[in-house]
Amino acid sequence: MHVRGEPDFVDQVPRREAFERAHPEVEITYHGPYWRAIVPDQAGETVVNRYELRALLDKLEELTADDGKPGSEGAG
Repeated sequence: MHVRGEPDFVDQVPRREAFERAHPEVEITYHGPYWRAIVPDQAGETVVNRYELRALLDKLEELTADDGKPGSEGAG
């Protein structure tokens, strides 16, 4: 998949795959110019949109850092 305006997208693919393995409940999709993640939580769900996959993964790692699952970078 070619992502317009994001030449570093390919570098983020292994990171995305690792996150999805650690957090199968999180849905990550691409919607043209932006990425979207839906994160289930106690209140229902949190929706995160970012134009860059790197920024989306940064935010998702921040949101899931305290869940205690392997692969949650920044936990501790």
